[in-house]
Amino acid sequence: MAEIIDQKTLAYINMYGVLGSLTALCDNVPEARKILGQSGTSIGFAVKDGPKATLTFIGGRTLIKEGVEDCAIRLPFSSPEKFNGMINGTVTPIPTKGITHLPFLLRKFKKLTDLLETYLRPTEEAMRDEEFFRASTAVMFRLIVTAVAQIANHDKVGQFSASNIVDGPILLEIKDFAKAALIAKDHHLTFTTKVPKTVMSYMQFADVKTARDLFDGKINSVAAVGDGLVRIGGMISQIDNVNRILSRVELYLK
Repeated sequence: MAEIIDQKTLAYINMYGVLGSLTALCDNVPEARKILGQSGTSIGFAVKDGPKATLTFIGGRTLIKEGVEDCAIRLPFSSPEKFNGMINGTVTPIPTKGITHLPFLLRKFKKLTDLLETYLRPTEEAMRDEEFFRASTAVMFRLIVTAVAQIANHDKVGQFSASNIVDGPILLEIKDFAKAALIAKDHHLTFTTKVPKTVMSYMQFADVKTARDLFDGKINSVAAVGDGLVRIGGMISQIDNVNRILSRVELYLK
């Protein structure tokens, strides 16, 4: 029997992981920056009993932060399920603020999210292109590490694993390519691309291909550690529990 996913946890992943991945898309894909041009606006997503965050688009880049106080366009959702419906294309939200910015929402934002989907759900043909492969993996890396934090904070099974993680920063890195950190504090994980100089533990993928193969389930993480394709160190209990949470990411991102 298939496990039922928690809609609130999924909403947090969709907010900070999926929509948050627009930051990595703009950083790695020139086409994304071209779509935005020099546009400067912001969209606030307010989910009742769920996440509230604002995407800001400025100078061809995307930023995300908690709260919707300063957004130009405000999209309310009556439940996490409704917000998740917007992400999967079954719900069309109605703005309660920023009607004059609708052209941006309907044109540029839609083009940007459509482009994001091609990088998160790439075709085999697209992945044969080295530049696309690397950009797609960079975007996926951000999504997966962010998803680990959200599952740790909101999913009941993830929360149990998080309850065993001691305070301190955890580095996740694709060698010579991308890095991020999970900051553990009071059994709560926070994602950041600003990696502290000193970390308590680390997990490093040997190269982009190794990371991608692990993300796509083509190789086993335990075997990869044994083969030296994944290096781990520091406080191993942190990594063990992050790995347990990581094993639940596929459940939410399938």
